[in-house]
Amino acid sequence: MDRDDDGVQTTRETFGRWLLKQRDRGDWIDPVADAARADRQFPKDGDPEAVRKRLREMSADGDAFAAIDDAEMDWMVQ
Repeated sequence: MDRDDDGVQTTRETFGRWLLKQRDRGDWIDPVADAARADRQFPKDGDPEAVRKRLREMSADGDAFAAIDDAEMDWMVQ
């Protein structure tokens, strides 16, 4: 849980669900998000490590892992 500017606890959207919502960004997160939406076993409620684990299970290439790193940074600052 996070706290907002007033000190009230807020619940952050899971990384998996956030990634599934990413569309038409114009960057290399788009193809990873598209693949996530097509994957019935994608960890929707997962954190970045759960998503990386799924990528390893799917034998994803290095570009996919780099895109997840970028996506994690965007997700963290939201």
